[in-house]
Amino acid sequence: MSRYVQPVPDIDDPYAGDRLLRSWLTRQLGADGHTAARDRLTALAADVAGPLRAAHADAEAHPPTLVRYDPWGARVDRIDTSAGWQTQRAAAARHAVVALPYLDSARGTWGAAARVVQHALLHLYGPESATFSCPVAMADGAAALLSSPDVDAQVRDAWLPRLVATDPDTAIVSGQWMTESQGGSDLSGTGTLGRPAADGSWRLTGEKWFCSAADAAMAVALARPEGAGRGSRVLAPFLVPRYAADSPLAGATSAPDGPAPGVVVRRLKDKLGTRALPTAEIGLRDAYALPLGDPAVPGLVRAMTLVVVTRVHNASAAASGMRRGLSYALAYARTRRVAGGLLADNPLHRATLGALAVDAAGAFALAGHAFALLGRVEVGGDPQAAAELRVVAPLAKLATGRLAVSSAAEYVEAFGGAGYVEDTGVPRLLRDAQVLPIWEGTTNVLAVDVLRAVTREDAAGPLLARLTAAADVARPLSPALADTLATVAGELRATLGEVTADPTSATVLAGARGLALRMAHALAAALLVEHAAWGDGQAEVAARLWARRWLRHEDVCADAHHHLDLLT
Repeated sequence: MSRYVQPVPDIDDPYAGDRLLRSWLTRQLGADGHTAARDRLTALAADVAGPLRAAHADAEAHPPTLVRYDPWGARVDRIDTSAGWQTQRAAAARHAVVALPYLDSARGTWGAAARVVQHALLHLYGPESATFSCPVAMADGAAALLSSPDVDAQVRDAWLPRLVATDPDTAIVSGQWMTESQGGSDLSGTGTLGRPAADGSWRLTGEKWFCSAADAAMAVALARPEGAGRGSRVLAPFLVPRYAADSPLAGATSAPDGPAPGVVVRRLKDKLGTRALPTAEIGLRDAYALPLGDPAVPGLVRAMTLVVVTRVHNASAAASGMRRGLSYALAYARTRRVAGGLLADNPLHRATLGALAVDAAGAFALAGHAFALLGRVEVGGDPQAAAELRVVAPLAKLATGRLAVSSAAEYVEAFGGAGYVEDTGVPRLLRDAQVLPIWEGTTNVLAVDVLRAVTREDAAGPLLARLTAAADVARPLSPALADTLATVAGELRATLGEVTADPTSATVLAGARGLALRMAHALAAALLVEHAAWGDGQAEVAARLWARRWLRHEDVCADAHHHLDLLT
C-alpha cells in the first residue's frame, strides 16, 4: 500500500487573483491610474510568490537572537536576524512599500491616491513578510511625523531621506518606544524623563517595555520633558538613534554598529506570534535624543500623527492576512478529497469559506478607505477627510483586528490536523493575528478613543452622512439592504446623541465596545455599497451578505455557499 501525500496548496497570484483589489484600484485611481500602478504591483506579486515566500519561511524558522557581549567582554547588545529577515527588509525598500506616498513621482502620478497604491502594495507584501510589515508601519509613521513642519529642518533632512529611501543599502526603518510596564496603553503613567542638553539635543532616561523592530536604526520614543508635569498630553516624541554611528555621544573607539551610549537591550520578548520580529525591553540612561517638535508644547497630539498611520497599517495587515488565509484555504479545498469528492464542492465547507470571504471583503474596504482618507489629508489638507479619518482610523483598526483573529481560527480549522502542525505554516496565521487587536491599542482602548472623537471633535458627522448616502445609493441594488442601512444610521444617530449628552456615564462607557463595532460594521457596509454602485458585482453580493451577517445578525451560510465563486 502506497503512502498518501497531500498535494501542497498552490495559491493564485496575489494581485492577478484578487478581483476586489483590482476593481477597487480602478475605481479609486481611474483606469489610467491603475495602469500606471500595474507594473509595480505585478513585480511585487511575483516576488511575494517566489523569493519573499521563501524568505518568510526562513525568517520564521530562524528567529532573532540577542548577543549581549563580544568575545572580549564589551557590551554590544547586538540583535542578529536571519537572511530571510534581511531579504524582506531589502524588498520593502526596493518596492517602495514605505516610500511610495512620499515620492514626488508618485504624488505627481496619483496625487492623494498614492496612499491607495501603497495600500495595494501592503496588501500584497504584508501577509508573507514574516511581519516585517510591522517595522514598515513604524517607519511610515515616523516619516509622517518627521514630515511635519513642527520638526526641526536639520533633523528632518538627516533622517527622513533614509526612512523613505528605495535603495536597500540606504533605507532604514524605525522602532516605536512608547509603552512602559506600569502604564501600557495608559500613557499617563509614562516614567521616561527627558532633559535638555546645551547643544539642543536631549537626554532620555527610563525603561521601555515593548519595543518592536528593536534592531531598527532609530526609534520614536515618548518621554516626559523635565518640569512638564503629570498626565499624557505633555508627553513629547523624540528620535533616538539606536547605533553608535548616529550618536554624537559615541567615542572614537565605539564600533559604528554597536549600541548608542545609554541604550541597553534588556531582553528579547518571547511572544505568542510575530516571532521573526525582534521585540525587546530597552533601558535608556541619558540616551541621546532629538526632539520632534517643541518639547515645551504638549506633544501627544504630535505623536498621534505616527499613531494614526500605524493604526491604518494595522488594519491593512488584518485585511491582507484574512485574504491570504482565504486563498490558502481555497487552494487546499481544491486539492483535498473527502467523502468521495473535493472539499471545495462540499456545500457546508463552501458556506464556511463564503462567510470568510464576506468578512475579508468588509475588512479590505475598511482598510482601503482609511488609506484613501489619509492620502487626502496629507496631500490636499482636506478638512472633511481629516474629520472622518479621526474616527475611521480607530474603527478600522479595532474591527479588522477582531475579524482577523476569528478568521484565522477558521482557517486553521479548515486545514484539519494539518492546520495544527507548525511546519505547514498554517498555525502562524492564528498566532500572528492575535497581535492585531492588541498593538496600537486594544479594542476597549480604541472604543474609548472613538467616544472621545465623537464627543470632543464631532467626528461622527461624516460617518453618519456616508451611511445615509449609502442607503440612498443601495435602494436600486437592494431595497432590503437600503432599509437596513437607513435603520442602522438612525439607531446610531440616536445612540450617539445619548453619548454626547453624558459621555462619562457608566452606561456609555460600558457600551463603548459594542457601539464602536456597530459603527465599524455599518461603515464597511456603506463602503461596499459605494463600490457596488460603481459597478462591482462582487461588492454588491458582499454588501448584502455583510449587512445581513453583521448588521442584522443573520446566518448567511446558504447564500455564501451559492456565491462563493463570485466572492473569491
